[in-house]
Amino acid sequence: MVMVKGIDARGMQHCETTALGVLLRHEGIDLSEPMLFGLGSGLSFVYWDSKAMGFPFLGGRVKPFELTRNLAAALGLELLVEETTSPRKAWRNVAGPLDAGRPVGLQLDSYHLDYFSTEVHFGGHIVAMYGYDEQDAYLVDTDQQGGAVSTGLAGLARARAARGPMTARHRSFTLTVPGGPASPRDRVIPAIRTCADAFLNPPIANLGHRGIEKTAGQVPKWLQRSDDPREDLSRTAVLMERAGTGGALFRTLYRDFLAECAQLIDSGHLRTGHALYAEAATLWTQVAALVAAAGESGDARNLVQAGSVLHDLSRIEREAMQALSLL
Repeated sequence: MVMVKGIDARGMQHCETTALGVLLRHEGIDLSEPMLFGLGSGLSFVYWDSKAMGFPFLGGRVKPFELTRNLAAALGLELLVEETTSPRKAWRNVAGPLDAGRPVGLQLDSYHLDYFSTEVHFGGHIVAMYGYDEQDAYLVDTDQQGGAVSTGLAGLARARAARGPMTARHRSFTLTVPGGPASPRDRVIPAIRTCADAFLNPPIANLGHRGIEKTAGQVPKWLQRSDDPREDLSRTAVLMERAGTGGALFRTLYRDFLAECAQLIDSGHLRTGHALYAEAATLWTQVAALVAAAGESGDARNLVQAGSVLHDLSRIEREAMQALSLL
């Protein structure tokens, strides 16, 4: 059996920040989950729909692993990423650091993990691995998935080899601190401005504040868009509120990040952004409840109301990011 010593196997709300927390605490850097999310410029929005999709997808963060790259750059960390099509080499890429006493991050398809509570394919899931024996791998996942967990090596291999949307080729990664890490206080403003710029200037109408406005127009049609409204709308509401988002489609995490920043930096723009994201978080939870109610009742009035709230959210988040862009 190989076990990395001194692991703080603390599960958080979101998978990528959970894994990053494990790796960074092992390097002596202990940051809150909102700070990890915010320094990684993690907040975003995407509305995605196509003829090949059974139902539209709402996303509230940047694409998988972009948060990790952003955070490493912000804190001046050395990020070593390994990818391969060879299962044998993929295992060596993981076993090597573990044998040397360093935890490893993995991107994989959660469907194949023994402990996972929802049997759904998601190729952008990220976990931290801190040990293995002849049968099992020892991982840290989100709090809702159990925190410190284990899964069979065969299932782990399938999860890492999976192909499909958002998957990576057996991606594994480690983080090290080459010298003294950058102070989070010195990096929060660049991270916030990076996030704000992307949100305010999306390249297509499906993203950022424009994406939220587009969603406002589409949500009232969702009963007609779905072959199984009860299932599709209920699942969408759960994904928004509970499936690793930290609540309110990641807006709760970003609200708390801005609150933490306001304790470090005295800025009216920051306080404005925080107040608006506090309002946005409440409204996103309301949208999720309205979508769920529409799924249960089949009453389109809930979706009309959700569309109205989303119209307000597009404005509120745009105003918040405009204020934050002035930092």
